[in-house]
Amino acid sequence: MNITQKLTSRKFWMAVAAFVVGVLALFNVDANTTQQISGVIMSLGAVIAYIVGEGLVDSAAAGASNTPDEVTKQE
Repeated sequence: MNITQKLTSRKFWMAVAAFVVGVLALFNVDANTTQQISGVIMSLGAVIAYIVGEGLVDSAAAGASNTPDEVTKQE
């Protein structure tokens, strides 16, 4: 599994959030702050997944150019 797949994985971001919440609980950080930090982590995960996903779509589209001349040559 490459880094791109990790960054777009919801399970990965849930694991990161769970780890951070565990560390915050260890240091007796109040629940409101813990909830806000975990919300930021999950939002960041969604943004990164979107950016990486769109980048993959764009790179695939750039590599597969189907101009009318190329289609005619293939037939």
